[in-house]
This record gives sequence, structure tokens and C-alpha cells, in this order.
Amino acid sequence: MSTSSTSQLILASASPRRRELLADIGIVPDNIIPADIDEDPLEDEIPKSHALRLAIGKAQAIAPQHKAAFILSADTVVGVGRRILPKAEDVDTAKYCLERLSGRAHRVFTGVCLIAPDGGEISRVVETRLKVKRLSHIEMKMYLESKEWDGKAGGYGIQGLAGAFISHISGSYSNVVGLPIFETKNMLVGAGYRNG
Repeated sequence: MSTSSTSQLILASASPRRRELLADIGIVPDNIIPADIDEDPLEDEIPKSHALRLAIGKAQAIAPQHKAAFILSADTVVGVGRRILPKAEDVDTAKYCLERLSGRAHRVFTGVCLIAPDGGEISRVVETRLKVKRLSHIEMKMYLESKEWDGKAGGYGIQGLAGAFISHISGSYSNVVGLPIFETKNMLVGAGYRNG
């Protein structure tokens, strides 16, 4: 798949963390257009499938109105076993997530989808395995009061205070933040995108 190097890049995500990760590798989207799709898991949907389905759905929702651009989308999901942990929008949900992560291994999946101006579509899921130390009542209380969990998949962000709770990580760190930059850069280059 190849196309014109002058094509624009649209990021179909409102996540400031994804914009920052792209900026870290010298990529600045020409436009940010968050996709408005239903993000509720399907019945019996596992975390990996959920992340991929949402990433593809976001890109496909934006692409028809912007056929001359590259559309990049992503979705990050935290899974404990087959269970999808929710995005924490309130303190009760954040507490629920922390209680299920405490002292346990879990996986973070980010689905990434890229649709090129020629209509070609590439998608993949990147998986990172992590282990959270057993959290004390004081540690949980401190983290919940920090509100760093707000809007984050699984109720935590590894790039903040919760980084001190991670006793083991195997795989891409940036994947846990919200976008696997190594794989994403390779997808963009492979599809013919040239920055600048």
C-alpha cells in the first residue's frame, strides 16, 4: 500500500496521551477528530477483541468523510483474565479497578487501525503484560484522592503515581500509556505516510 506523501494525518482520538506519544516520535496529526461510537463491550467479548473492534470502528467512522487523508485510531483496554476493566469515570469505578488489579497480573491491549487514502486498511493489537503489587489501604486511598485515574482504562495511568505500583512489565511501555509507538510508526511508514 502506498500513497502520496502530501496526504494529511487525522487522529481519530481525543486522548492527549496519544497526541503526546506521536509528538515524541516527531509526528503531529493535521487534525484531531474523535470518533463517536458505542464503546460498550459485546456479550462475552474478550479484552483483545474489544480493543481491536473499537480501533477499527473508530477509523471506519471517520474515513468516509476524509478519503484523502490517513486515518489513525486506537483503543486501549485493560484485561484481567477474560474480564474487561472499565474506563474509570468516577471514584467507585476507579476503586473497583484497583481492587481487581491489586496483587495480580493483568494485560493491556491497544488496538491500532490505519486507513490510507487509497482505502487500504491495516490493524493490529499490541499486548503488554504487567503485575501490580498488593496495594495497601493507604496506597489505594492516596491514588483515588489524586484523581489521576479519571478517564483512564482500568482506572490507572502508568505514567503517573500508579507507575510505582507496577512490579513487573513485559512488552511496550507506550502501549500501556495508550499507543504502541514502535508498531504505529511502522504501520504509518508501511502505508506510505511521510511526516512533513
